[in-house]
Amino acid sequence: MLDGIDTSDLSADERELVRRRAAIKKSMKGNKRANTKPELLVRQRLRAAGLTGYRLEWKVPGKPDIAFPGRKIAIFVNGCFWHRCPKCNPSQPKRNVEFWEAKFRRNVERDRAAISALTQMGWTPITIWECELKKDRIDATMEKVIEQVRAAEPQR
Repeated sequence: MLDGIDTSDLSADERELVRRRAAIKKSMKGNKRANTKPELLVRQRLRAAGLTGYRLEWKVPGKPDIAFPGRKIAIFVNGCFWHRCPKCNPSQPKRNVEFWEAKFRRNVERDRAAISALTQMGWTPITIWECELKKDRIDATMEKVIEQVRAAEPQR
């Protein structure tokens, strides 16, 4: 038994494939979806700027990491690798290329669909890339984000 699968009738190649998939699944589960260091950093900066009243993973398309429902602002704090940052061109895995290309394509398409749906609902989506939170860029990035949030009129 491997990852709940009876492997006794499988060939050595098939057992290896099951083992690899189980390892990938375990690795993927280890990747945090919420309260990542970049998200915590953004929230810390928002609070320091006096911007409170946000919600985490608000139930609108894409489940933004940070949402200001009253202002209809949705903030996504995206990891460059997983969401394929257009600014820093993250590396591609060398193994299982077809799997990763399809995975990244789905991630990017899901992000686009969420942003489109939010825009149609009258929300302002803001994407902050992980690379924009590096020491040399965080001040400029957060200044721009804080400006956008403050400029949004609270909705009644």
